[in-house]
Amino acid sequence: MEVKIIRSRRRWRTVSARMVRDTLLVNAPAALSQQRLEKIVADFKLKFERKKLKEELDKRQNLTEIAVRLNEKYFGNRLKINSIEYVTGQNSKFGCCNCRTAFIRIAHRIGLMPGWVRDYVIIHEMAHLIESNHSRAFWDIVGRYKLAERARGYLIAVGMDTGEDSDSGPEHETEDS
Repeated sequence: MEVKIIRSRRRWRTVSARMVRDTLLVNAPAALSQQRLEKIVADFKLKFERKKLKEELDKRQNLTEIAVRLNEKYFGNRLKINSIEYVTGQNSKFGCCNCRTAFIRIAHRIGLMPGWVRDYVIIHEMAHLIESNHSRAFWDIVGRYKLAERARGYLIAVGMDTGEDSDSGPEHETEDS
C-alpha cells in the first residue's frame, strides 16, 4: 500500500486518513513529529488492511448463508442468529458468541482456513446458543459435526485455542454428568 502524507499548518491536532484506490492519503499537522506520525501511519495502515481483508472474506464467504445451512443441517433450524461476521481484532480465539444477543463473531484467520474448519468453528459458536459453557452437553452438540475432531486437531496444530483447556472437553467427564 502506497502512503501519501499531506502536512498542513492549518491542522493543529488531528490526523486523518482515507484510501483512494491503493493509496493511503494521510492529512497531518505540520508540527507533528516524524516519529509520532510514523506510528500513527502504521496504525492507519493496519486498520485499512484489516478492513480490506474483512471485505474480501465477506465477498468470498457469506457467513449468514453458511450459518443458515449449518443451522438447518445440525440444529433443525431451531437457532435464531441475529448476526454473524468476521472480525479482524480477535487473535487469541477463533470465535465468540454472545448468547444474549445471538451475535457470533468469527476470527478472520478462520476465513483463511479450509471450509470444513470454518464450519466447525461456526457450529461450535452456534452450540453456545444452546449450551453457554463447554459442558458435556455442549460437546455432544458439537460432536454431531462429522469433522469435529479433525477440525479441532487442525486448530491445535496451527496454535489456536480450541476451548478445551478451561472447561471439560468431549473426552472428559464433568462433575455434573
